[in-house]
Amino acid sequence: MRKTLFLLLSLWICATAVRAQQKQTPDQLFGPLFKAVQLSGVFPDNKTFVDCVPKTSPDSIMARYEALRQQPDFDLAAFVTAYFEVPEPVTQAGIAQGQASPVKTHIRHLWNVLQRDPNTTTPYGSLLPLPYPYIVPGGRFREIYYWDSYFTMLGLEESGRITIIENMIRNFAFLLDRYGHIPNGNRTYFLSRSQPPFFSLMLGILAKHKGDSIYVSYLPQMEKEYAYWMDRSAPTRHVVKMPDGSLLNRYYDRDNIPRQESYKEDVAIAAAAQRPDAEIYRELRSGAESGWDFSSRWFGNGKDLHTIRTTALVPVDLNCLLWHLESTLAKACSLAGQQQKAAEYTQLAGKRKRSIERYCWSEKAGWYLDYDLPNRRHSPEQTLAGMFPFFTGIAARNRIKPVQENIRTAFLQAGGVVTTLKATGQQWDYPNGWAPLQWVTITGLDNYGAKALAKNIAERWVALNIKVYRSTGKLMEKYNVTDLSLTAGGGEYPTQDGFGWTNGVLLKLMKQYDIQVE
Repeated sequence: MRKTLFLLLSLWICATAVRAQQKQTPDQLFGPLFKAVQLSGVFPDNKTFVDCVPKTSPDSIMARYEALRQQPDFDLAAFVTAYFEVPEPVTQAGIAQGQASPVKTHIRHLWNVLQRDPNTTTPYGSLLPLPYPYIVPGGRFREIYYWDSYFTMLGLEESGRITIIENMIRNFAFLLDRYGHIPNGNRTYFLSRSQPPFFSLMLGILAKHKGDSIYVSYLPQMEKEYAYWMDRSAPTRHVVKMPDGSLLNRYYDRDNIPRQESYKEDVAIAAAAQRPDAEIYRELRSGAESGWDFSSRWFGNGKDLHTIRTTALVPVDLNCLLWHLESTLAKACSLAGQQQKAAEYTQLAGKRKRSIERYCWSEKAGWYLDYDLPNRRHSPEQTLAGMFPFFTGIAARNRIKPVQENIRTAFLQAGGVVTTLKATGQQWDYPNGWAPLQWVTITGLDNYGAKALAKNIAERWVALNIKVYRSTGKLMEKYNVTDLSLTAGGGEYPTQDGFGWTNGVLLKLMKQYDIQVE
């Protein structure tokens, strides 16, 4: 009887896993209707339609569409409204009241606005179900996002919301168990890629409150994340062999079609690129996996998006995060009594550290740079990704002196540190600053004794956040750090408010540096 029950359970689990992997994306479900909507401008933002929820089955919707589309009075926008539930942005309630409220009070209110309950999903909607409550970023971002969540957790911790942190980690563990990786976000159209792997750092936040047993509890999921990035569980092609035979990693999306949530933009870029469409689609998608979508960091000529070549670069930030994952796996295995495995992960982390130092540190630039693998040289683009070796603690101690000088003379602006040194019109470039990179830079400097500079950046960033909040009642996704009278811009969509990682980093910096603004 037990064997029969076990067999039935195993078959059910396998069937569930197969169904999960086969879950179709909006372009697969709606084909010509999807293309028509995305290319016609029914919605100004392509993400709106892929987040719509069908009111009936795709087959019946498509049958109706085929029957009506040739009629002279056919109204595509009206058809979509009739057959789909159109989502609303995650908005801030009571903006006028928010301006009058202390920012900490406002953020405590926002946690409730941004929280989503455990969800099931309709059979054909793009939202992937999660079993525990979670926080979304805000605005057009109506789902959980992977790397955003680490920085959001910094503020949740300061707000005493440890339970929601644990629930978000449980959701990520659920995604690892179900899909073999943590997707960019919990949408079907994000399943082809992940984002910067912060899971092991999230566990570090929770371990401060729950103890080191947390590392053992989530050891299986950390191993699944590592298997994904090391191409062991799926042919993701994230692993690259360096000239000396060592292994490092890159960003690499499995798909080579237009991003469903940015379909119109990707088709236009490919049309202007004079490159094979599939090639540029994969590069765009891989740039999205990096979280830096988009930046001169990835461009072949340093200025134009159509020259994007994300997969040719070995990113310093990704490899620092994977070093942290390897080190955390070693710690978890040791705590679990698996000493041989712990030694193996320690050895892997040591090899990665040496390879990062060899291939990403530039004496000439005084900075950590991405490595251009086909051309066997450093990328010329200096970006705040170069602060990740200091953030994770793998940089040699003597590296901090030239880096400090670089920050003071090139990156430091009135409102914090700028992401890159090039103005391309892309959102992850000059003049924009982003909360996660402020935190990485400030923490990295503090880790290496540059405490005065770290505090100075923190004070500038907090002052800018508060200035914008007092004038608009909003906390923004990104900021113009060079001209405090202007808003941030660039990219494929308007600047969003809410905003999860800004809230998190702001609260953490105010507490860490005792910055009083009320």
